[in-house]
Amino acid sequence: MIVFLFLWSPIFEVLSLLFVIYHIMLFFEGSGTIQLLRGIVFLLFAFYLFQKLDFMVLDWLMTKLLAVSVLAILIIFNPEIRQGLARLGQKHVFITPLKEEEIDVMFHEIIKSMENLSKEKFGAMIAVEKNDSLSGYTKSGEAVDGRLSCDLLQAIFTPNNPLHDGSVIIQQGRIAAAACIFPISQKQDLSRIFGMRHRAALGLSEETDALIFIVSEERQDISLVYRGRLYKDLSDEELFAKAKDIMLKERAHA
Repeated sequence: MIVFLFLWSPIFEVLSLLFVIYHIMLFFEGSGTIQLLRGIVFLLFAFYLFQKLDFMVLDWLMTKLLAVSVLAILIIFNPEIRQGLARLGQKHVFITPLKEEEIDVMFHEIIKSMENLSKEKFGAMIAVEKNDSLSGYTKSGEAVDGRLSCDLLQAIFTPNNPLHDGSVIIQQGRIAAAACIFPISQKQDLSRIFGMRHRAALGLSEETDALIFIVSEERQDISLVYRGRLYKDLSDEELFAKAKDIMLKERAHA
């Protein structure tokens, strides 16, 4: 029994380390500093090997280096740590995910309304809740709790409607709220052709895993934002396929 434990202990330690690293990478998913994080994880893994192989000088050097680096890491990753901890408290536990056919209907209605709004040269922004709760953001707007339909979405975003300014939030396939306000992204590399709607969509995508659809009032184009990435110049079919793929594939991480 002792020999068995002696043989399997290093394997268990390595597997545990890989498990922790994997979840750290998920924690910082979508972060602009992900490359730096990978470098830090590599150094930690090297430190672990130095200890196991009894490289005394390298072990001592890494110990001193990591001890000094703790404060620097906390400062560098302060925004990402804050966003990651916020996401941990937003995960749904007891809510049943939408069925695939319900997802199909939801995205068809959204995309149809986007197309119609684009033709009318009306701007719009629609955020679809996925794993991270958007309930905190619904409080910034007006509660609707209405059945999702193309006609209702178009009515909300028609100018002179009191709810047209801001974003619609969709939860569990229903329109939960309208005229909602999202945080503005501070990205400096965003093209100047994108206005406040796109910055607000990117801001929300940096803090949650919501899918955000946008109609530009100036250019009448339709975009999808997810995890800090902007998808544009997509056909209706491509937009539907991309949104559905994201919605279904990411359930494995919920």
